[in-house]
Amino acid sequence: MHFSVGFLVIMYLIEGVHSLVEFTNFECELLDRSFCGVEYCRIKSMNRTYKYLSLKVNLFKTPVTDVKVCCEYGLYQRLNGYKPFLYNVTVDACKFLTNQNSHPIFKFIYVFFKHVFNMNHSCPYDHDIIMEKVTAENINHHMTKILPFPKGKYMFKMHWIAYNINRAIIRVYITLT
Repeated sequence: MHFSVGFLVIMYLIEGVHSLVEFTNFECELLDRSFCGVEYCRIKSMNRTYKYLSLKVNLFKTPVTDVKVCCEYGLYQRLNGYKPFLYNVTVDACKFLTNQNSHPIFKFIYVFFKHVFNMNHSCPYDHDIIMEKVTAENINHHMTKILPFPKGKYMFKMHWIAYNINRAIIRVYITLT
């Protein structure tokens, strides 16, 4: 009898455990410094459990009318190095922001950032690009409830292309526990 009560308690506790997203690194690599500059690209830790990402990109050649934001965006899982896990496609940001239902997978990713990102309108862009305080909470619900991902280490890699020239690469590293 003690075994079955203990087993039920353990099963209840396991059922109560849920996955958690944690940021482990954030990298911004500029490929064309004459086109844009990064004022800041940081992961900030407020305490042991609360971290957020912030980014500010200064555009030097405005207005920008041809953008493929998150072009060749991909999600990579760490398994003996980072291996492609989900998608690796190119999306025209100007067209997507005009009709967000045109690309459902990109819309799933865009939801993570749209409330903290000033690139939430269609082209042209005549201002700096700012993304402030993306918390793991923004991502946690989508990666654990809406489209559950297996536990592990992931890298979300975005190539930012303007006028068919790769201008920057952004990498967000997360752990799903």
